[in-house]
Amino acid sequence: MLKRILWILAAACTLLSCGKKSSEPTSKADQVIAALNDPASKYVVVVCHRGDWRNYPENSLGAIESVIRMGADIVEIDLKLTKDSVLVLSHDYTCNRMTTGKGDISTMTYDSLATFNLKTAHNVTIPGTRITTFREALEVCKDRIVINVDQGFKYYDLVVKLTDSLDMTDQVLIKGKKAREVVAQEMEGSRMMYMPIIDIQKPKGKELFGQYEDWYAQTGEKPLAYEVCFSSLDEEVEECCRKVVAQQSKLWVNTLWASLCGGYDDDAAFEGNPDEIYGKILDLGTSIIQTDRPELLIGWLKKQGRR
Repeated sequence: MLKRILWILAAACTLLSCGKKSSEPTSKADQVIAALNDPASKYVVVVCHRGDWRNYPENSLGAIESVIRMGADIVEIDLKLTKDSVLVLSHDYTCNRMTTGKGDISTMTYDSLATFNLKTAHNVTIPGTRITTFREALEVCKDRIVINVDQGFKYYDLVVKLTDSLDMTDQVLIKGKKAREVVAQEMEGSRMMYMPIIDIQKPKGKELFGQYEDWYAQTGEKPLAYEVCFSSLDEEVEECCRKVVAQQSKLWVNTLWASLCGGYDDDAAFEGNPDEIYGKILDLGTSIIQTDRPELLIGWLKKQGRR
């Protein structure tokens, strides 16, 4: 009888602990997703552009593993489709710049692409490396870091088929410049996150932002985040950012290049005063920063108490 009572108590404790575990973020990816969905969170999400491309070939498994070790939250990758319908990681339409091969990726089979070695951004060949498939990237990232798919919305059906098969669709954020109606139709019922890219100082960007604003005014529905790009920081940009924050959407700013963030970029922070550069970006209400210098940014954000 005593053994039975002890067994029942143990089973009850197991059920209670399981219930508690399911209600809290249990992995790094879960924690990032929770922060993205919490308008009140002060945590600044760090996105690594093509992984750690300074030390590894961009969009490679090594580049992804490196930023995971750094403690980054999201890795941004680019997708292309081979002749035999394999999704691979590449920013360029050709394999010329980042591999030892030549040719348009869409005209080549994956097996032929895999015979080429990868090269770094400094044109150094890395023997024994090959172009990464999207499946390989997903398997490495699962539960460890969120994936941001750039240049990939046109492959959405193939993307979601793979993410569903690995039970990690909710760990992927895909972005683009598509109208709200197109996104709603294509992604109806999907657990994948979507973010519009807003070039707010360009006519098409203004029009797109207006579409999402109108929809929010009519329905109260809003994107999880907006990526806002701007070549100079003026009142129009600041007003756009204020509206994004007022909607309680997350504001994503790229500090990769001066042309994307009005000159408040990573290189300026690295060469000068990061308090002035990154501080100005945070003043806009930014809660997601895509960077080419993740170690610098993560260290600075920690000092500000934002991580």
